[in-house]
Amino acid sequence: MSEAGAPGSGAGKAPEPSGVDLARVALRAARDAARARGDAAQQRKQARRGGLRSGARADRRDPMALGAAINRLLTERGWEAPAAVGGVMGRWPEIVGEDVAKHCEPERYDEDERVLVVRCDSTAWATNLRLLAPTLVARLNEDLGHGRVRLIKVIGPGGPARRFGPLRAPGSTGPGDTYG
Repeated sequence: MSEAGAPGSGAGKAPEPSGVDLARVALRAARDAARARGDAAQQRKQARRGGLRSGARADRRDPMALGAAINRLLTERGWEAPAAVGGVMGRWPEIVGEDVAKHCEPERYDEDERVLVVRCDSTAWATNLRLLAPTLVARLNEDLGHGRVRLIKVIGPGGPARRFGPLRAPGSTGPGDTYG
């Protein structure tokens, strides 16, 4: 075995620090130890005052801005898609236009089926919206992300309210039971 590969010969090792380098290493170690003692003392002091408080620097315990907190909550809970669709419902007149928005309003969104249900106040507007549905689906998916809305289900106006009165037959469901 050669002398260069012998154990303890110093070959392959980093040279020992000396002079200024040794002083820098010692200073760095002293600073780290002082910082550790200071942090521990600061935490004990804060605990005596009623709990840990955040200092001048940013910390995970610092309060968050409301927008950032809401965005974090939406992400953690997986509510991005329902929140985005809710935003679309709030901006419905911008998306479909003022005329259509006066007569048709979004009612609900089924996330599993990716269907937006829209109710219209007349059958004429329901027919008009059915014709516009493919264009609206494309516009909504452009705004929300591809595939968020697969279908728009258009519902026409509901029938008149079924009222009870003195001339009703017991068990009758109203005029609809005759024709339907």
